[in-house]
Amino acid sequence: MLEELGLSYESQPVMPHDVDLIEIHPPGKIPVLVDDDAVIPDSTAILQYLADSNGRFSHPCGTHQRALQDSLTCRLLDEFDACLWAAAKHSFVLPDDKRVGDLKPTLKWEFGRAARSLVSQYACNRFLMGDEMTVPDFILTHCLIWAGVARFGELPPALASYFKRMRQRSAFRRLSTR
Repeated sequence: MLEELGLSYESQPVMPHDVDLIEIHPPGKIPVLVDDDAVIPDSTAILQYLADSNGRFSHPCGTHQRALQDSLTCRLLDEFDACLWAAAKHSFVLPDDKRVGDLKPTLKWEFGRAARSLVSQYACNRFLMGDEMTVPDFILTHCLIWAGVARFGELPPALASYFKRMRQRSAFRRLSTR
C-alpha cells in the first residue's frame, strides 16, 4: 500500500522475535509499521491505518460502504488468510510434535470453496468493491500470492484474471523487482 500511495518508506526485513523488533514491539510479531512515535502491528491494522490516514483505498468511516468493506475484510481474513495461516503452522511453524499433517487437504478444500463463493458474490471485475481499489484488494492479493507459494491449487478463472490484473499494477511490479 505504501507503494500504491507513493509514500517514501524504509523497509527493514527482520524475522519474528528479532532482537531489534522486540525493542519496538515486545511480542516480536511481524509486520510492524513505525510512523513517527506510533508502532502499529498487524498487517490489516497497518493497511486500514494507511488507507484512512491518506484518504485512499477505503470508504469513509460510518458509511454503509465502509461497513461492507469491513465485512469483506473480515471474510477474507476468516476464509482465506486463516486457511493459509493454519496450513503454514502445520507445515513448518509449529514444533513437529504439534503439527497435524493431514490438515492441509481440508484447508485447501476450504480455500477453494471460499474462492468459488467469493467469485459468485463479487464479479472480481476491476476491483472487489467496484471501480476503486480498497483494503480488501490488498488482502486478497496477498492471500493469492501466499496460496500460490503454498500450492493451494488452481483459482477459479475470474479470480485468476483478477489476480493477474493486480500483479500487473505498477506498484506491484516495483515491489516484485526489489
